[in-house]
Amino acid sequence: MKESERKSGLFVVPGTHLGVIEEFTNGSGTYVEDGTIHSQVTGCTLLDMLNRQVSVYPLVPKAKVPEVGNIVTGLALDVRSKNAILRIFKIGDKVLSGFFTGLLHISGVSHGFVDSMFDVCKAGDIMTAKVISTKNRSFFLSTAEKDLGVIQALCSLCGNLLEPKNRGMGCSKCGNFEGRKLSPNYGKETFYEVDQNES
Repeated sequence: MKESERKSGLFVVPGTHLGVIEEFTNGSGTYVEDGTIHSQVTGCTLLDMLNRQVSVYPLVPKAKVPEVGNIVTGLALDVRSKNAILRIFKIGDKVLSGFFTGLLHISGVSHGFVDSMFDVCKAGDIMTAKVISTKNRSFFLSTAEKDLGVIQALCSLCGNLLEPKNRGMGCSKCGNFEGRKLSPNYGKETFYEVDQNES
């Protein structure tokens, strides 16, 4: 930022040069790289000349990103014997405009022993899970808590909505029986529109 441009209210984008650490301290919405203060967000500058601090206040709301402890809802995309990939489309009650990818490992599914992820979920299932780690910009998930797990599932043979049965899921259309790690909230929210009367 040129000497003549040093005032509050200037529009800046991420990476905009704001000053040097010999002149100012960096405030919120900024970062320091090689002794130079830059804007970290898109917003307007605020220069506090009394305290010699430069800040940037965002004009664009920060995107919602899953954080450790968040309960997320996602679609099981790829299920293998030891893990499943979920497309996260909801954080808490907030539906996202995009999606994130999460990994559910067999060790985070239950407090007890689970032999295979195929007994927990199948591709196409809608599940709730808890974010337990965000290392390396990856979202690691768990369904070990009793209120987490599959909340909607389709029969892997005919595509009909599955109904909870004794220790599993049953299909009223074709009679197929499948295992799942169910949430007590199963069926309380509709994601798939399936004509149950279709023959």
